Amino acid sequence: MNKRKYIYPILIIIITIGFYYFDGYLDNENIYSNEKRKDPDSFGFFYLPTSTTGAIVIHDNYSLSYSEKHEQAEWVAYELKKEHLSKNEFKRPYFEEDKKVKTSSADWRNYKNSGYDKGHLCPAGDRRFALQAFEETFLTSNIVPQKHDFNSGVWNDLEQKIRYWAKIYDGVYVITGGILSNNLPTIGYEHVAVPKQFYKIILNNSSDSPKMIAFLLPHEDSDTSLKKFVVAVDEIEKLTGIDFFEKLDDKLEDKLESSSSVKEWKF
Repeated sequence: MNKRKYIYPILIIIITIGFYYFDGYLDNENIYSNEKRKDPDSFGFFYLPTSTTGAIVIHDNYSLSYSEKHEQAEWVAYELKKEHLSKNEFKRPYFEEDKKVKTSSADWRNYKNSGYDKGHLCPAGDRRFALQAFEETFLTSNIVPQKHDFNSGVWNDLEQKIRYWAKIYDGVYVITGGILSNNLPTIGYEHVAVPKQFYKIILNNSSDSPKMIAFLLPHEDSDTSLKKFVVAVDEIEKLTGIDFFEKLDDKLEDKLESSSSVKEWKF
């Protein structure tokens, strides 16, 4: 009997099983990293919100919770340090699907001829300090359908304001996304939801007096002062079902998330 006839198939089975368990190991490592990133003792003020979908993905330069139902992230979270600010000019890459999203992030072709921009949640402009960091923002898990006037208008104004705060406050932590709900309009063959509102939450925890500010913007361009869009984080939590800063001390969390004051922020 030719034993080699049976050895090769057995080896293939063993290798396949090995890759399966190795992939599971990597998934467990991601979960472990997620838990560490929510630990303020391990990561300073780099916290992760809760996820309503359980589909948290951790990249090198931002993290997200993906909603397959809406084919976009329900939130993207990242730290923007003063040293991250850069004017490097990199060539814009093609948008690519996020391989870490197990259900597959939306194909960029959904946006083609849709009339909507591919709006970044973690802005490419916040990740110009390194080519890899810049390119990572062009994964389709990090984009949402946005009206062009909104994307290039008030949304861009807010992104620039956050860079200003990162500079003068020596770093901020940002959480951003669209308000996702049932029966939103969609685009493309994968039915990518078009949010009617977008939010950004900014935390500065670099001093003895942490401060937080949140913005809730209608999906329309506006010449109104950004101050007019400031709301309490509690309001955004009610709309999304997300607990944004569960790892903060409860008393501090209650104080910061209930406030809509702009006094401590330089506009």
